[in-house]
Amino acid sequence: MAITDVECCEELHTHGELLKVVNAKMPDEDELYDLAELFKVFGDSTRIRILFVLFEAEVCVCDLAEALNMTQSAISHQLKILKQSKLVKSRREGKSVFYSLADGHVRTIIAQGREHIEE
Repeated sequence: MAITDVECCEELHTHGELLKVVNAKMPDEDELYDLAELFKVFGDSTRIRILFVLFEAEVCVCDLAEALNMTQSAISHQLKILKQSKLVKSRREGKSVFYSLADGHVRTIIAQGREHIEE
């Protein structure tokens, strides 16, 4: 989109009181960075597919690999990213490691994203 495609003010005039309110509510840079990093995790369709499987059940890496027709290595790589972002959790049972959603927020984030794209 070229700059000319966006409507702009005809005169440069800022609204000081409004800007004070906005600046007072603006999160600090660290929080903004962390939020941007979280949303980057959702920017990969493989990770989204993994989350959709986990919406239905707690599963091991073998099951995820089979369900998504991918290698266990590829799945493990994506699970590491999801776990580091606190979107999934794991538990060991014997020789198997089972993964599940970390909490209900994950489902809410995806549901709201789906609502947005369907508007």
